[in-house]
Amino acid sequence: MSGPRERLLAERERVASRLRDLDGDHRGVVEASRDTNADDEHDPEGATIAFERSQVDALARQARHHLDEVDAALARESAGDYGRCERCGSEIPAERLDVRPTARTCVTCA
Repeated sequence: MSGPRERLLAERERVASRLRDLDGDHRGVVEASRDTNADDEHDPEGATIAFERSQVDALARQARHHLDEVDAALARESAGDYGRCERCGSEIPAERLDVRPTARTCVTCA
């Protein structure tokens, strides 16, 4: 089994890749809206370009937040604080870190 640093780095790469894909999707939606003069805001046939852009933007914000959490976990790992609850100082169980590697608190404090 790999250690926490390797798992966090793998998670970071997965999230960064997802963010790159979402940024590409966002660019695609924006470019598509430039190529049409349709009134998508009043089109009863489906989702509007603005809605699609908003959805992709929300997913990208979530991915950026998760990337920040992974980076913070990597910093805690480098400092020797990874796996310790930020509230009570207790050790965070390995099972919790397996499920949520960016966890900052033990289950009791969560």
